[in-house]
Amino acid sequence: MERINKLYVRVCENARKHSRGQTMTEYALILAAVAIVAYVTYQVMGQDIGSMVNKIDVALATA
Repeated sequence: MERINKLYVRVCENARKHSRGQTMTEYALILAAVAIVAYVTYQVMGQDIGSMVNKIDVALATA
């Protein structure tokens, strides 16, 4: 019976290690997706955002 308990504990520890690695992979995929969305958004709206920041800068400088 003790041998079965040791085997069970070893299996549970291995399961935790693998689930932790899977979670890190999921976080990496989410981070990559967010980075892609940010890049595409910047490419599409980059000039508009830049001109808006320049307008704010001029308005603050003259205030």
